[in-house]
Amino acid sequence: MSPEQEEEEVTVMAAKKREVVERSLVFAVNGERFELSRVDPNTTLLEFLRTKTRFKGAKLACGEGGCGACVILLSTYDPVHNRVEEFAVSSCLTLLCSINFCSVMTTEGLGNSNDGFHPIHQRFSGFHASQCGFCTPGMCMSLFSALVKADKSNRPEPPDGFSKLTASEAEKAIAGNLCRCTGYRPILDACKSFAADVDLEDLGLNSFWKKGEKHALVGRLPYHSRNGVCTFPEYLKSEVKSSLDALNNSDYTSLAEGCWYCPYSVDGLYKLLNSETFSGCRVKMVVGNTGSGVYKELDLYDKYIDLRGIPELSVIRRKNKGIEIGAAITISRAIEVLKEDCERILFSSQRLVFAKIADHMNKVASQFVRNTASLGGNLIMTQRSQLPSDIATILLAAGSTVCIQMAAERLVLTLEEFFERPPCDYRTLLLSIYIPCWNYTSNASSEIKESVDSKATKESYLLFETFRAAPRPLGNAVAYLNSAFLAQISLDKISGNLVIDNLRLAFGAYGSEYAIRARKVENFLVGKPVTASILLEAIRLLREAIIPKEGTPHPSYRSSLAVSFLFDFLHPLAKDLAEPKKNIHVDVFNAAARAEYPIDSLNEAVHVSPDKASTYANNGRFDNCDTLLLSKQVMKFSKDYNPVGEPIKKVGAEIQASGEAVYVDDIPSPKDCLYGAFIYSTKPLAHIKGISFRSSLASNKLITFISFKDIPKGGQNIGSMTMFGTEPLFASSLSEYSGQPLGLVIAETQGLANMCAKQADVSYSTENLEAPILSIEEAVRKSSFFEVPPFIYPKQVGDFSQGMAEADHKILSAEIKLGSQYYFYMETQTTLAVPDEDNCIMVYSSNQCPEAAQQVIGKCLGIPFHNVRIITRRVGGGFGGKAARALPVATACALAAYKLRRPVRMYLDRKTDMIMAGGRHPMKINYSVGFKCDGKVTALHIDLLINAGISEDVSPIMPHNIIEALKKYNWGALSFDVKVCRTNVSTKSAMRGPGEVQGSFIAEAVIEHVASALSVDANSIRRKNLHTFESLKLFFEGCEGEASEYTLPSIFDKLALSASYHHHVEMIQEFNSRNKWRKRGISCVPIIHKVMLRPTPGKVSVLNDGSIIVEVGGIELGQGLWTKVKQMAAFALGQLCADGGQYLLERVRVIQADTLSLIQGGWTAGSTTSESSCEAVCLSCNVLVERLKPLKKRLEEQMGFVSWEPLIFQANLEAVNLSASTYFVPDYTSRSYLNFGAAVSEVEIDLLTGATTILQSDLTYDCGQSLNPAVDLGQIEGAFVQGVGFYMYEEYLTNADGLVVSDGTWTYKVPTVDTIPKQFNVEILNSGHHQKRVLSSKASGEPPLLLAASVHCATREAIRAARLELFSCTESEGSPSIFQLEVPATMPIVKELCGLDNVDRYLETFLSDS
Repeated sequence: MSPEQEEEEVTVMAAKKREVVERSLVFAVNGERFELSRVDPNTTLLEFLRTKTRFKGAKLACGEGGCGACVILLSTYDPVHNRVEEFAVSSCLTLLCSINFCSVMTTEGLGNSNDGFHPIHQRFSGFHASQCGFCTPGMCMSLFSALVKADKSNRPEPPDGFSKLTASEAEKAIAGNLCRCTGYRPILDACKSFAADVDLEDLGLNSFWKKGEKHALVGRLPYHSRNGVCTFPEYLKSEVKSSLDALNNSDYTSLAEGCWYCPYSVDGLYKLLNSETFSGCRVKMVVGNTGSGVYKELDLYDKYIDLRGIPELSVIRRKNKGIEIGAAITISRAIEVLKEDCERILFSSQRLVFAKIADHMNKVASQFVRNTASLGGNLIMTQRSQLPSDIATILLAAGSTVCIQMAAERLVLTLEEFFERPPCDYRTLLLSIYIPCWNYTSNASSEIKESVDSKATKESYLLFETFRAAPRPLGNAVAYLNSAFLAQISLDKISGNLVIDNLRLAFGAYGSEYAIRARKVENFLVGKPVTASILLEAIRLLREAIIPKEGTPHPSYRSSLAVSFLFDFLHPLAKDLAEPKKNIHVDVFNAAARAEYPIDSLNEAVHVSPDKASTYANNGRFDNCDTLLLSKQVMKFSKDYNPVGEPIKKVGAEIQASGEAVYVDDIPSPKDCLYGAFIYSTKPLAHIKGISFRSSLASNKLITFISFKDIPKGGQNIGSMTMFGTEPLFASSLSEYSGQPLGLVIAETQGLANMCAKQADVSYSTENLEAPILSIEEAVRKSSFFEVPPFIYPKQVGDFSQGMAEADHKILSAEIKLGSQYYFYMETQTTLAVPDEDNCIMVYSSNQCPEAAQQVIGKCLGIPFHNVRIITRRVGGGFGGKAARALPVATACALAAYKLRRPVRMYLDRKTDMIMAGGRHPMKINYSVGFKCDGKVTALHIDLLINAGISEDVSPIMPHNIIEALKKYNWGALSFDVKVCRTNVSTKSAMRGPGEVQGSFIAEAVIEHVASALSVDANSIRRKNLHTFESLKLFFEGCEGEASEYTLPSIFDKLALSASYHHHVEMIQEFNSRNKWRKRGISCVPIIHKVMLRPTPGKVSVLNDGSIIVEVGGIELGQGLWTKVKQMAAFALGQLCADGGQYLLERVRVIQADTLSLIQGGWTAGSTTSESSCEAVCLSCNVLVERLKPLKKRLEEQMGFVSWEPLIFQANLEAVNLSASTYFVPDYTSRSYLNFGAAVSEVEIDLLTGATTILQSDLTYDCGQSLNPAVDLGQIEGAFVQGVGFYMYEEYLTNADGLVVSDGTWTYKVPTVDTIPKQFNVEILNSGHHQKRVLSSKASGEPPLLLAASVHCATREAIRAARLELFSCTESEGSPSIFQLEVPATMPIVKELCGLDNVDRYLETFLSDS
């Protein structure tokens, strides 16, 4: 084969097709065969699995491919090569008809409770890696997919029991999966336990070996067999082979009764499109259907055409001058092809371009989306819908072209020409993408000018680099801006300068319609040497070119990113920017290796020699994406109350991993079940004139519409209720806020109901209405406030005026603003309501307060509460959002079921949930503070305005919570004025640490402001103002406890005053002095968090065989409540056993909450429900023990030793009551207590992008004597990471009408595996005996969330370091050290504080100095 000949990968097809094959859809699920002759082509694989099979492991959490909860393994079979290929896919995006002759494996297919759990399930359980468990099946399948791929590779055989997976790959395996509970650390440990290159002793707390044991052997882990699961059944292989003949003689295949077509040629496709069958139809072309996760379908389709069977779209042609990739090739396959070519190509410059493109593509979406998303589909969405595509940008820079087929012609276009065409309709077919090869001396495109000087004085070199700035380093996030640069440079041997001969600068995702070339900048730079003055002119031109369209968030930030990336690319090539002593040819990596710290490519001003230029382009910038998570856990186990205190596995962890745990939406639908979806208002204050439905395919599926008019006579329009007030279920004639429920559409499936809701047209009128109140400022102007009852309004401390008079310095009227946060429970709001006999109704609700749901539903329907039965088994994450905000969903569903006399269920789609949820309270704070010269605060006044939204909910408790958390420091005197504002936005409610999160942060903001004013270290101010025990009693009267219980000073001193801390400070100072474009900061934050026990019921029953049933009022949310209760029951009943209850541990089962079985369950909230439930169970067990003790004594006198089962058997014979229930009411004097902890966090910020990397966090938290250290560790880590989300990442934004626009995984970013601390250390302090606590234990659910402020404060310190350097070099107004860092401190915020023009300033200063 000559060099000019092509190398092709094509499917062998017959030359001529003669007929249409109509066939059934055949596939396998976990080895079981399914054949469907009739199927709705709009059905997704996930919908089929969850509604038509018993396999409910794959969960619906986002419907966008953005969370990983629905991940399954999809396997295909190539009969020609007898090869099975497995890959993870997002089943919520995968259309069912697209899996013909495929094999599907869900987590149930790996193992289960009957046949034995898979090692993945066992290790997730044993490493305590599952809390609420809703995300766990998807995590397991992402890991399993990675294991299968690695073990099938040709890598060397690993040691027995390990896989071929590396630890880095294990971490990245779940990079696209979200978890809101665990904080990811235990999940990563479970994944890495399979990796051959892991040191098992570095893994965290687990149930396989004790922490600190010298030898952690793989033999103690559940054994990993590399061929343990069959992914593609043999019978299906046979069917695939037998189908070949029929397919080879057809133009296309038809499925789903003529609604799904698979053409086998381009001609066949157009033959279909031109046929009468397709006349007047809504048609969708599909490959992977992943675009539906970005651009949601607004209506159903009549016909689908699957393009994957067209050989021309799946071609891979390799030429010496480039590579052609078919448009239907998946992104994952394209990455593999480019990497394969890197190995094949001889020239390093050609390898460079392909390798960089492949690496960048690895940051597009997530692995399970890339596995089905096509390269062509990405470009089509960019051209048609302005997708902010990374792929378009990098291919544009590489000089790629596309081949498109139109009805009458075939065109080859540059990407720019392609994007500038009118939007493609479904009749325009993208056939292939061509990526040219590049080398040092030749050009790939005629667009690039020939070398300006080919004299012998020059040697040419190629540079290619791609950039993206996004909230997540590993991808799965849309970039604020992406770019790719290709340059041919040469060394002028006479001057020693590097000259740009050719250049392509591509930018995208910044608010433009599509990626663009910065041609003016290119033309300016070509032919010029790279110098500081030339670079400064270039970036000025670039600012004029990169202008985001109006309405784009953070436009100035995006423009500054373009400058930063160009500067990053060209700066190391500028000879005059190098320091004189380093103006030599230096390999940047050798310089970095010799440095104590990693040196990024822009630090130390090294001048990169051209022979190292490609190496620099490949590796120059410091990138910690591959940094493995390190962790350490320090804790002391107590055996005083065995088995309480042991770190046993969470109850149900294995069945959560295997998909067998039943959540509300997993309950099989009863016969004749209907489905509901909300229609909500999009206007904040308007009359509702009418609701109609557009004529569409979807609206034809509408069964009925439920509104306030359908509330029964005697019922009330009530959807939520707290002690402070009620909220209507549906708007009647007036919409009071955007997102208010207007009614419920009912259809035969959840998907149809959701689609029907999109067809609603609501007409509004604002006639005779005042303007809505949409902000705190407007609420103040209009005096729109909720009343705060005096009994919960906090008390002021001391005399503020006197304290200010004693102050040496004063800060007056400083302002802080805090935004909202969405709960992002993995399981959205869900309910199943089933009408029952005698006017009763049974409701299965994912709910933190079933009792409240019972009351609200009873009031709405106008029936007695005993007619309403609420059952809640487990909740897939709550965080406060499944408390009052779950009530409208349960009530609306019950109303529909009650009216229609048919079961009705609802499972809110993520967008609706985010729009209606409300979330954390936004607030505005003004403070004035007086302080001494030594930093001792003498007085603090707070003016606090809280945005409560449209109704009270629990907002009146917010002033109390905020002030209590604020009181963690001794302010001398503390006064405040707090107002709860009523606004026309969705109701805000309790979210994990409600008020305490904000109050603790306000305290830190004040402390840091004082430190900045005095120019001293903030930690010295913190220590100076920590409470003594005497001041603690003054500020926390009645809940301060004993002096010995006040552990905060010692915790803080251990962290902030240690030699290790000071060593870190010195290292950071050294790093900051040596790095111009990266800065580090460190901070230590203490917390005091007050909690309160609430009355809680408990019931314990012993069955005839000795097994034990426990009921409690608390709900299992993932916080380990059932686990602690189980341990407590075993301990308390263990008084009757020789081993103290260890044997009974496996005899205890905690069962679901049922409002007609156990009443007065109350609210599962406030971090204390676990311990309250434990105490209630202990009291119940004590009753049973007292009943059984006399019998046991008598039997022992007669028989000697008596074990548990004979004792219970005899008790039954003698009619001993073996069921006991109690209602634990905490003593008023000890129901409230304080929790203490502190955290040190160290961060690094990138001054060019604003990106923040959390290098290390060290947490110390006082748990008293932990009831279960493994559970409490998970709570501490999970709460901390959720707090990191609030302080650093999560923007819960609304539009001008107050409607939430951060309404999905595309726009709302919770922390992921790549944004948690790189080193994550936790010490659980066992502070010994606490007489008034439940077995000396303390709460762990909410308080640690407050510790995440340490990350924000550390970021502030890093910004301060950057500003001090910036201000010292340039003339700037204001103080470099006094500034407010907003919450969340996102990349644009950090970059703005470091200077959106810091590159310009740097170059201007350099040129003026030189």
